Amino acid sequence: MASYNFLSKVHLIVITILIIITLLTPFTTNTSPQPWNILSRNDFTGKLTTASSSVESAAIDFGHVTKIFPSAVLNPSSVEDITDLIKLSYDSQSSFPLAARGHGHSHRGQASAKDGVVVNMRSMVNRDRGIKVSRTGLYVDVDAAWLWIEVLNKTLELGLTPVSWTDYLYLTVGGTLSNGGISGQTFRYGPQITNVLEMDVITGKGEIATCSKDMNSDLFFAVLGGLGQFGILTRARIKLEVAPKRAKWLRFLYIDFSEFTRDQERLISKTDGVDFLEGSVMVDHGPPDNWRSTYYPPSDHLRIASMVKRHRVIYCLEVVKYYDETSQHTVNEEMEELSESLNYVRGFMYEKDVTYMEFLNRVRTGELNLKSKGQWDVPHPWLNLFVPKSQISKFDDGVFKGIILRNNITTGPVLVYPMNRNKWNDQMSAAIPEEDVFYAVGLLRSAGFDNWEAYDQENMEILKFCDDGNMGVIQYLPYHSSQEGWVRHFGPGWGIFVERKYKYDPKMILSPGQNIFQ
Repeated sequence: MASYNFLSKVHLIVITILIIITLLTPFTTNTSPQPWNILSRNDFTGKLTTASSSVESAAIDFGHVTKIFPSAVLNPSSVEDITDLIKLSYDSQSSFPLAARGHGHSHRGQASAKDGVVVNMRSMVNRDRGIKVSRTGLYVDVDAAWLWIEVLNKTLELGLTPVSWTDYLYLTVGGTLSNGGISGQTFRYGPQITNVLEMDVITGKGEIATCSKDMNSDLFFAVLGGLGQFGILTRARIKLEVAPKRAKWLRFLYIDFSEFTRDQERLISKTDGVDFLEGSVMVDHGPPDNWRSTYYPPSDHLRIASMVKRHRVIYCLEVVKYYDETSQHTVNEEMEELSESLNYVRGFMYEKDVTYMEFLNRVRTGELNLKSKGQWDVPHPWLNLFVPKSQISKFDDGVFKGIILRNNITTGPVLVYPMNRNKWNDQMSAAIPEEDVFYAVGLLRSAGFDNWEAYDQENMEILKFCDDGNMGVIQYLPYHSSQEGWVRHFGPGWGIFVERKYKYDPKMILSPGQNIFQ
């Protein structure tokens, strides 16, 4: 029981009882190797397919490091199709696993359903409906299968916008809300999950429920950041604000990590400061392919490369201030004052002035460039972490200046930026560190099909460094190979996570690819 020592006695008792119930309950969980035999007897004509092309596509995700085959793929045209499928599994003596798949941007098979059914949520997108904007209520109702870029385009037509984003907008609403949804706005507006007002959810029993913080609140908090374990999200109501017109976008280069983090932490403590803040790391690995060279003028590429070569590891701080016609006369003065207060290397400040849409959709240009070179559909052995503020200098020494520099294999952005814990909600399922400020670290690497294992091994080395140092690091977009890993991941929240699983998905039907419940 050593691995459970940190849990409360109450949760220990609850978990023990639930395990005993599991052993004594006479139903079989996820044991049917071929749900097709059951499904073929029900009316999913034209919507359920076992075609090899569909099954193959559902077996692969953006990560390209796993291939997990379902038995079939459901292309629903309505919420009722999904409800009927879940009920069929739940009511069957031998239930079969189900997983909702949006844009397939998971990186470790999290949206897979081995020998079960993958639900292709994007098949429900209807261009004539699915996004309804309320100007008076300042919210948008969105079918969960829609992409955030589609939501943005629709809300901007009315001069409105959600306030919390991910860096990449071609992700489904349901997908990011199942995890958290973070980027450089999180320190100010919170993750995407804290900007949800209401949802429609289909539980693992096939029951449809509308939920909010005031109605079916336990389900509401369970699903947000719940990794798909408690229900399939079909609609979300997202908070909106008046959209700005433009973005003043500044980048500053640092050689001193303590000054880099001190400036970041000071900026996120201000309530009326910048609207976006992210940091990144540049490591000396030969050609500068691990930092976004298009962000800097070509005339400075050699100068920046020389700095990286000289210091081996340098850092970039990106800040953005939104503005419109009412603030355009003061934004330059504000950003000038901000620049003067920072401890970056003088002479290495870069500025852009772009539209609000251009800024939010900035990753798209890089995506299209990589696709044109055949470098998009490649393995992405990503590792995303939350590192407590008290441990970030140790992480810099041991990982950025240690493991990554020594192994000399990193290609792709390496992000490191802080966020405020008080912008999150502990009632939700997402696991975060206990400290008031913690850092998001993203090792967003691209690899070849012949060498991605080296990156994976480096990820394991980094995780071991954090574990051995008792650093309190938690994975974001997590993957754990054992339930013991998940117990450590959720910490004191593991007990309530298990309770909610038995409450909303007692047959363990949903999202088996997360590998949480065996």
